[in-house]
Amino acid sequence: MDLLHDLILGFGVAFTPTNLAYCFVGVLLGTLVGVLPGLGPTATIAMLLPATFVLPPIAALIMLAGIYYGSQYGGSTTAILINLPGESASVVTAIDGYQMAKQGRAGAALAAAGIGSFFAGTVATFLIALFAPPLAAIALKFGPAEYFSLMVLGLVASVALAHGSVLKALGMIAVGLLLGMVGQDVETGTPRYTFGIPELSQGISFVAISMGLFGIAEIIRNLEAEHLRDVMVRKVSGLMPTRQELRRMAPAILRGTALGSVLGILPGGGSILSSFAAYSLEKKISRRPQDFGKGAIEGVAGPEAANNAGAQTSFIPMLTLGIPPTPVMALMVGAMIIKGIQPGPLVMTEQPDLFWGLIVSMWIGNFFLIVLNLPLIGIWVRLLKVPYHLLFPAILAFCCIGVYSLSNNVFDVYLTVLFGLVGYILVKLECEPAPLLLGFILGPMMEENLRRAMLLARGDVTVFVTRPISAVLLVLTVGVLAVMVSPAIRRKREEAFQEEPG
Repeated sequence: MDLLHDLILGFGVAFTPTNLAYCFVGVLLGTLVGVLPGLGPTATIAMLLPATFVLPPIAALIMLAGIYYGSQYGGSTTAILINLPGESASVVTAIDGYQMAKQGRAGAALAAAGIGSFFAGTVATFLIALFAPPLAAIALKFGPAEYFSLMVLGLVASVALAHGSVLKALGMIAVGLLLGMVGQDVETGTPRYTFGIPELSQGISFVAISMGLFGIAEIIRNLEAEHLRDVMVRKVSGLMPTRQELRRMAPAILRGTALGSVLGILPGGGSILSSFAAYSLEKKISRRPQDFGKGAIEGVAGPEAANNAGAQTSFIPMLTLGIPPTPVMALMVGAMIIKGIQPGPLVMTEQPDLFWGLIVSMWIGNFFLIVLNLPLIGIWVRLLKVPYHLLFPAILAFCCIGVYSLSNNVFDVYLTVLFGLVGYILVKLECEPAPLLLGFILGPMMEENLRRAMLLARGDVTVFVTRPISAVLLVLTVGVLAVMVSPAIRRKREEAFQEEPG
């Protein structure tokens, strides 16, 4: 009964004309930017984040969530039409989706992606509504020691589940933690690591570092790879899959939704791990495994459903614990902090209208996604034909204006450009910037909880192992580290993330 009451509250908030409009605009903007090759959800949200600064908190978060769904669908559109995934999670979609496009079935592939995403989003939204309240109730029992241990586990697990070198990912987390310490001391307010630069006294701007690492760096990388763009499809027709294709994709969507809903909650897993795992599962249980890589519709529908389910259930740890499991959720946490909202279990009790309004808006956003995108596919095809060197000046100007508008400070624009160059160098060195952003967001929270726990324990460091929940979390952390250094596990991990399925 409480859940029904809460959902009614959420519908009342989400279905106001203003919030419906911002949800629609978020989905539209997210798809518009996300359909540009190489600009995945993280880069899209980082670039569009300033557009939400003037909005009320609820409208801002609803719009950001809409941008997230839209940019994800945009990534699958580029993967299917030009074989250039907009994000890592769309890599597997490109394998069979592009082959379907070459066979004249681009419309069916895009419809499979849309239907799979909508169904998975609906189920995942229901799961968030079902499981978030009990998790938040458990989180209210957490003290500073438990939160510190949980954040350590989250950072280590995000490295274990991310693709690329474990050592490099750990290095990126360390750099992120150090950057998060720039500014004033948490307890005393004493400036540290500012090197005498007054603009750094309040710390490095979250918007500057996120937009630089993911926005500016992606622009540079896309300019370098512009010659790879080749729009195979000039006109998309036949959006409705055949009856046989529907029979093949329906069970794949169900399996992908179930798999993605579970894996999305894991730190660092999110949509990427979900889509790879769903593709592997579909290929293993298929009666026609030889069709995979040649245009199998279940190779599009399953991963896309898993992708969207994983993306949405990643909201659960962010909303209930205040811990971002993925870079996109780190951006959402940053947006909440900018709006004066402290992410965590108290959001549900102190601001239920925001919590339940955001959850209900997830379903609305997914509905807008399928209603809006399938009729507008022709526009996205035409947009893909525009040379990137004509688009990037407008994107770059938008980024700089957005950063400057936050505090009317030119220094933040310089920082954004600097981190853009750093992000490009990291890509060239095959160092993922995502762990750096997670470390940057979680660093100050970890420090605050560490020092608070030590103060309450009068300097007794054993508090982290004598409190049961904290001890269990630290044991899990050690277990994850042990698994990461295991040669057999490391080999399996490299096979999963460095080779394309199929």
